[in-house]
Parts: sequence; structure tokens; C-alpha cells
Amino acid sequence: MPSSLSSPTVVKVSGALLDEPDALADLWPVVQALHGDAPVVLVHGGGTQMTALADRLGHTPERVQGRRITGDLDLKIAQWTMGGALNTQLVSQAQQHDLTAIGLSGADAELIRVSKRPPWAINGNAVDFGWVGDIEAIHSGVLEGLLAQSFIPVVAPLGIDDDGQIYNVNADTVACALAEALAAETLFFVTGAGAVRRDADDPTSRLDTCDPATAEQGIAAGWIAGGMRVKVETALNALDGPVGKVYICGPDDLLSRSRATEVVHET
Repeated sequence: MPSSLSSPTVVKVSGALLDEPDALADLWPVVQALHGDAPVVLVHGGGTQMTALADRLGHTPERVQGRRITGDLDLKIAQWTMGGALNTQLVSQAQQHDLTAIGLSGADAELIRVSKRPPWAINGNAVDFGWVGDIEAIHSGVLEGLLAQSFIPVVAPLGIDDDGQIYNVNADTVACALAEALAAETLFFVTGAGAVRRDADDPTSRLDTCDPATAEQGIAAGWIAGGMRVKVETALNALDGPVGKVYICGPDDLLSRSRATEVVHET
């Protein structure tokens, strides 16, 4: 980041929240408040909308350990939903809340340079994730330029390789990589579930903090699974770099953080 800019805040919003008007109504005033203190980058998912469109097309997406396998049709769906409808929807809503946002994907200005993910060995099987990209580099100059002009970049999680091929990239991983490249002070993962819970249906089981030992226990026991597992593992990776703090929370708890889970290296 240019020395004249304060460390930004990166906010990753779950795609599931984008279909909930009440959640978005809570989100935008908080983004306004955050933007008053530091630059803000917004990263959005879109898995829920991708699945809904796939259903309309008679297509059943595959997932392995919370990560989507992206075939040819899945990639087109990702571009239509995340790179198109959802991104422009968020930019429009930002304007309605007196925020000046610019929508872009990881393909713009080669923001997110990726390579095709090699097959993973999972439970003794080789899993090919298709058109899923692993991040090789973040070219953050375009974000730094926008932040210097007080714009809010709204980033869709698509990447591009050396040959110009577009890839689907996990949005949590994108948020982490951008936060690291920008040396973000704070990274938020905003979810419909809110914080990490030992019992998804019991709000009183919320964790104030989640360290590596707790994460390992939760993954083994199954109460940290799917998308939440990806968020926790990605959050721990972010703390290995220059990111100051990482929270998993609901859209109405970005400021007080009283119901958030802070991911930490040590409790």
C-alpha cells in the first residue's frame, strides 16, 4: 500500500447474504462507518446464486470439502452470476448508500493471477476441480489506485492465467490473498451463520475465539465443516502474513464484534 494510505479493511460477504434484504440493510451502514475510518475492499461470493442458476439449467454442481468443482458450464455460471449480476447489484446498492464503488473481477488488470489447480488426493481419490484456479500472484496496483481515490472496490472471485483463461476462485481465498497483499488491518468473513458455533443451531455455543487447536478439534468432530472450514483455515493462513486481525461474524456485528469469532494464533 502507498505510505499515504492507512491500512485497509477487507470485507468478504457470503453469497447467501446477497439474497437477504434484511442482511444487506444491516451491511451497508456498517460499510459506511468502516469506510469513514479506513479504505474498504469488498469481496463477494456467489455459490448460492450459482447453485440456483445451475438448478434452473438442470445441472447439479459438485462439491468436495466445501469447495466447488467447476466444469465448463459451472465456469460460465460463475461468470454470469458473480462477474455479472451480483457484482453490479452490489455496486448499485453501494451508490444508494452514498458510497462510490467500482466493480471488478480478478481478471481486470490481472488483479488475481492464477494457475489451474492440480488434482488433490482426498480420501484416497484424485479429485480434479476443473476450472478452479490457485492464486499465484496478486497485482494490487489497481486496488491501491482506487483506494487512494476513496473508491470501494467490489471484487468478484474470478482469476486469470498467463494464457487469458478465466478461472473460478474460492472467494474466501481471494479475500485472504487481497488482505495479505494490501497488508490489511482487519479481515472480516461475513456469513449468514454469523460466528463459529459448536452447534450450528445453538447461538449460545458461539466461540469468542478460534485458535489452531480448536479448529483442528472442530474439523475432526465435524462442527467446523464445509464453507466454515474453508473460512477458518483461510483465516489462520491470513494471520501468518501481515493481516492484523480476522473475524467471522454476521453483517450486523462488523463494528461491535460482540457476537463475532476472532480467529487467533493463540488464545
